[in-house]
Amino acid sequence: MTPDLLRQKGSLQRRLSLSLTAAIAALWLVATVAAGLVLRREIDAVFDSALQEVAQRVLPLAYLEILDRDGAFPADGRAAELPSVAPHRETITYIVRNATGRLLMQSHDAEPAAFPAQLERGFHEAAGKHFFTESAVRGTLFITTTERAGHRQRAVFQAAVTLVWPLVVLLPLSLAGVWWLVARTFKPVVRFQKAIEARDHHNLTPLATARLPTEIMPIAEAVNALVARLRRAIALEHRFAANSAHELRTPVAAALAQTQRLMAELPEGAPRERGRAIEAALQRLSRLSEKLLQWAKAEGGSLIADHPQDVAEILMHVLDDVGAGKAGASRLLLTLPASGQCFSTLDIDAFAILARNLIENALKHGAADQPVRIQLTETGLFSVCNGGPVIAPEDLARLMAPFERGETRAEGVGLGLSIVQSIAEGAGGSLVLVSPAPGRQDGLQARVQLPS
Repeated sequence: MTPDLLRQKGSLQRRLSLSLTAAIAALWLVATVAAGLVLRREIDAVFDSALQEVAQRVLPLAYLEILDRDGAFPADGRAAELPSVAPHRETITYIVRNATGRLLMQSHDAEPAAFPAQLERGFHEAAGKHFFTESAVRGTLFITTTERAGHRQRAVFQAAVTLVWPLVVLLPLSLAGVWWLVARTFKPVVRFQKAIEARDHHNLTPLATARLPTEIMPIAEAVNALVARLRRAIALEHRFAANSAHELRTPVAAALAQTQRLMAELPEGAPRERGRAIEAALQRLSRLSEKLLQWAKAEGGSLIADHPQDVAEILMHVLDDVGAGKAGASRLLLTLPASGQCFSTLDIDAFAILARNLIENALKHGAADQPVRIQLTETGLFSVCNGGPVIAPEDLARLMAPFERGETRAEGVGLGLSIVQSIAEGAGGSLVLVSPAPGRQDGLQARVQLPS
């Protein structure tokens, strides 16, 4: 390295080390202060509850003790005490008085002179101490509880010290660790740049380029260029799908159910026809919300499973599901490998979404009098072929964009092929559309190579 480069490296290393260590210390102190404030409120609540609890538990015992004495009090004027199980230092002390303020009973560590003279029920504060007074027997018997002076403050202070003292050890360790890490980071800078350039669209946060040294600038520029391309392509669609998909399903389903119930109660005529129109609109909205949920899965989730799974079995379930709800299900012709199995690392939920969209798309938009051929090979090539007019190459590319539809009157929202394309790309492949279909003069073939 040249002297200039060494100086630049030293300056960056020192700046990052000191800044990160200072940030850690500042955040730790802020968290300690916040924790102390929360802890103070909680301690106040706990101690006040303890004062109240002791008063409510001791008062019946004191009343019974006084009754046992038949109203006779010691001749020397000293208050009685409830017997203790074992010697101990009391955290909470109490005194029991009558309506005139005469002392009837006290805990063995209590100092009656430190208790306030007032006998009103509730919490009181005097001389920096908290008191709680409770009454019984129609206001003729009062108990006042308090804790040792400074007990709350000591508890808060000890907790704060417990949170702060690790910072004394953390600061030098953080400084040494950050210093070593920053120095080490300069060695694999080229490998780090290539890894950043290869990242996928799930992380779209741009890197800040202000005041970056020349060693890091190529990495920042490469990452920002990648982020800009990905963000422009999918930001709007991904945000819409992620934010609205779950919000749409429940209210749409509820509205559809209420509409169908209303239609059952209406007589034949114009009102019922309007109900049918509303039902059809809600069903379209329901299909849209379902597609948006699928799109959110394709865009946001992990599409690769931990181990290969048999997607042929999943395909059979998809065909059963599609066949149960589609009038044209008899047009489906399936070809599987000779073994009847095909293993792929593609997530089975993602494959089900991919297969269902391609099959439903072929049934809806393909020629109604021609079969839909579905093929899954041992190598993981999945294809769906349907009849119909030839589609120009520029139209094929457009059909894979979100909310784009071809010349068709079939119901749909224009998201099926876009969802398939997102899943295929997320799994490291792509959706290929061919028209005319291989081996014929018309139709369309959609195929995806599944990861093995």
